[in-house]
Amino acid sequence: MCLVSRLEFKGRDIISIKDFTREEIDYILKIAGAMEPVAKTTSDMLRGKILATLFFEPSTRTRLSFEAAMHKLGGDAIGFAEAEIASVKKGENLADTMRVVENYADVIAVRHPLEGAARLAAEFAKVPVINAGSGAEEHPTQALLDLYTILKESGKIDGLNIALVGDLRYGRTVHSLAYALSLYDVKLYFISPELLRMRREVFEAIKEKTKVVEKTGLEDVLPKLDVLYVTRIQKERFADMAEYAKVKGAYKINLDLLKNAKKDLIIMHPLPRVDEISSEVDATPHARYFQQVWNGIVTRMALLALILGATE
Repeated sequence: MCLVSRLEFKGRDIISIKDFTREEIDYILKIAGAMEPVAKTTSDMLRGKILATLFFEPSTRTRLSFEAAMHKLGGDAIGFAEAEIASVKKGENLADTMRVVENYADVIAVRHPLEGAARLAAEFAKVPVINAGSGAEEHPTQALLDLYTILKESGKIDGLNIALVGDLRYGRTVHSLAYALSLYDVKLYFISPELLRMRREVFEAIKEKTKVVEKTGLEDVLPKLDVLYVTRIQKERFADMAEYAKVKGAYKINLDLLKNAKKDLIIMHPLPRVDEISSEVDATPHARYFQQVWNGIVTRMALLALILGATE
């Protein structure tokens, strides 16, 4: 399945945030806002529709968020949470899995440890496919909910100073978010250990579109920031544990550090966190990472409604 015309979402795959224009993203965020009251009641907008969640890699928030979004719109959800309980364990390939599951569902959300898997899945499925995370590559629906959070909390996206901190090499959430933010008038700070610098293809793609600064230290940048987006160092992405040991705990956000932050700074995190944000930060006005969870539901409600033609 391929892209369709401007602002037409019915039947569309959601594979990469790069497939969207700013106008399309802004429209999705508008629909997400309209889903806020719907999410707090009930709806039959997608009654009779089925979402399949195929998660070949562990997930808590993304899988439950998609399923909650579908249920809140009156639809149903089926699927599996790990490949070990699916026919994949018996040797079934991704193409065959998609050709089977398309018979059970109207839309399929796929998470897979391999880069490019979501796009491959979309080539074989006759129903829309949503990339729910493809290896260390991209996570487009996370980027959309992150943009919605920034807009909801800051009242705008344009004009902000935004730092992406932590694992920028393997973090698929920051890859998608960086691509998305390059469509806006923002200044981006990429802050990471040298070993975990932003992937060069991402950096090269966005540096001509928006202002970007790369640094290893956070302290001197912090007072300028409107948004601090923190990610964990992903142990599971390292083949060499000695390399992981070099960067583990590289950044720690705590109350002492935040003394120099703007009063209206918002701190975001795709979760799960390990120790990169101290629990003492949770009670401050800066913390927005648990609000992101709710925002994920309404953003995915918007996407499902648009893809399945329930709203225009």
